[in-house]
Amino acid sequence: MNLNAFKAYDVRGRIPDEINTALARDIGRAYAAFVQPKKVIVGRDIRHSSDELAQALTEGLLECGVDVHDIGLCGTEGVYYATFAEKMDGGIMVTASHNPPDYNGMKFVREGSRPISGDTGLKDMRAMIEAGRLPPAATKPGTRHVLATGARYLEHILGYIDRVKLRKLKVVVNAGNGGAGLIVDQLEPHLPYEFVKLNNAPDGSFPNGVPNPMIEANRASTIEAIRRSGADVGIAWDGDYDRCFFFDEQGTFIEGYYLVGLLAEVFLKRERGGRVVHDPRLTWNTIDIVEKNGGKAVLSKSGHAFIKQVMREVDGIYGGEMSAHHYFRDFSYCDSGMIPWLIVLQVMSETGKSLSQLVGERMRLFPASGEINRRVPNGPATIAAIQAKYAPAAAAIDFTDGLSLEFERWRMNLRTSNTEPLIRLNVESRADAALMHAKTAEVLGEMAKLGAVAADH
Repeated sequence: MNLNAFKAYDVRGRIPDEINTALARDIGRAYAAFVQPKKVIVGRDIRHSSDELAQALTEGLLECGVDVHDIGLCGTEGVYYATFAEKMDGGIMVTASHNPPDYNGMKFVREGSRPISGDTGLKDMRAMIEAGRLPPAATKPGTRHVLATGARYLEHILGYIDRVKLRKLKVVVNAGNGGAGLIVDQLEPHLPYEFVKLNNAPDGSFPNGVPNPMIEANRASTIEAIRRSGADVGIAWDGDYDRCFFFDEQGTFIEGYYLVGLLAEVFLKRERGGRVVHDPRLTWNTIDIVEKNGGKAVLSKSGHAFIKQVMREVDGIYGGEMSAHHYFRDFSYCDSGMIPWLIVLQVMSETGKSLSQLVGERMRLFPASGEINRRVPNGPATIAAIQAKYAPAAAAIDFTDGLSLEFERWRMNLRTSNTEPLIRLNVESRADAALMHAKTAEVLGEMAKLGAVAADH
């Protein structure tokens, strides 16, 4: 059996050679053996193959005596919510997020929506399947239940805002034909906003391209709609809407980095002294805002499994990654693509400020390159070479995730991807955009000498 779909954080691969119903059934059995749950949430996204994969997964779980509570069509955060809110022993989401339509996969959590990744169970599950060490059928098979959690989930995410403080805004929303449009439609009656909807209908064939706003070409329709309609703000999501992306009233794409600072400030005003967890790729703006608002910034390795673990360890009120993942203590430390935009639009309503006004000064104080991806012959060797060249002059060096080097007026982070054969560069400066651009070009030039070539995303 081809087990290449087992990745660092989830299972994800092409249908049917890398993931299919036979593998899905075995994954259910392996999950049952590893987690030993009594009751598990199963949800699925809008892909054409998700129904049959969820059914096969369910069969594997039932065969091992696990009760399955099927919440149907949802986003990944729907599984997170149902698992912790219904006090289940675990949850599995059938999704391939922003991958092409001929892909699918699964994301896994255990009790309390704690993530299961490569280091905390996925490798064990893979080894079981590879060796044929799957449990025999239980004497008493499990029972499948249909569980409706949508109304309670909606109530929960609306609990992060005060609707009395909201004012009318025109909002472009681009679901990318993923699942986010279903939630926007359900939220609409509860909010005073006028929505301009793009690609709102779920369609697993993704007729307007894969739902991945990280790809620059995919942003054009959102930008055009903002400018055409005179909208106040634009929001776009990936396929399973665990990430959301922001555009200001001019159609400018706002790097997720600056939203981390904005959301950190909101939560620190609610709870002064709280801890905010952030990744190492870009840090200065976040640290500055957190400290000015009486909080403590806590560094974590990039990736949802690491961020969630650190948030639990320090009881972080909020965590954010520049990749547009935002984590919330009251959401069982999990990431949500719905909670962030609800909060940001409330801030806009309360302050009367546009998104460009809310983040513009921070962008000037800490200009950043945004994440630049390169394909290289050897990622670790490239990082070692850059370290050898730049580290002697650095004021600080950190290896939490890849290589972080700090100088008086600029800093950089260079890391290999956990999910793709890429190396990723981020550069920022202190109020000097020209220096940031110059240093970015300089480091990229050094990487090019080592064989780095441009990547799509």
